[in-house]
Parts: sequence; C-alpha cells; structure tokens
Amino acid sequence: MHNQPSVSELVQAVKNFVDKTAMPELSGRSGFHARVASNVLGTILRDLEARESNDTREHARLVALLDADPSLSLDELNAKLRQKIRSGELTIQSAELMDHLKKTAIDQLKVDQPNYSALTKALEE
Repeated sequence: MHNQPSVSELVQAVKNFVDKTAMPELSGRSGFHARVASNVLGTILRDLEARESNDTREHARLVALLDADPSLSLDELNAKLRQKIRSGELTIQSAELMDHLKKTAIDQLKVDQPNYSALTKALEE
C-alpha cells in the first residue's frame, strides 16, 4: 500500500510553513514576498478543491448554451463559444450567454479573489 500525501496536503504543508514559521520571521521585502507566496498557495488550494466541479458546471452550461455534443471537451466548447461570439451569433443581448459568463466569472473569483467585495454582492443576486 502506497500512502503518499495528496497534492493538496503537500501544498497545505508548504503554506503552513510559510504562514507559521517563515512569515513571522520576515519583514520588509522578504515579508511581502512571503505573503505573496502564501496567497499563491491559497489560490492553488482553492483551485484544486473547486476545479473539477467548476469545470463540470461550465461544461454543462456550454452544452446547453451552444446546443452542443456533450462529448466535446471544455476547450472545444469554449472554442465554439468564441466562434459564435466573433461571428455575432451570440451577443451581450443573449440572457443565456450573460448568465453563463456571470456564473463562470463568479466561480473563478471564488478561487482567485474569495474576499473580493463584489463577489459577495454577486452571490446575493
């Protein structure tokens, strides 16, 4: 039996070291870089936790929006979406497009900037 730590556990261990051991010992430029490193590690942890469900929801929205084959990959669906936007077939007047873009942006903000004040407002709407 092979019991290695998961990627999330490894990233969390490094984040704990930065937050609890390194950062308290640092000031100035080095302290700033330690805070940046901690923020990056936090973003990685949130992405590892949310990526699969975010991608699944985005995929389902795109299949519905584009009336597309569900076997297409997320990259292929996004390529189709870009083509439809460029051609003018989908515009900002499309409530379905705007709903998809808003939900995709909110999911990404939850990963990138979970404390962003406008995110709270967007989640309430």
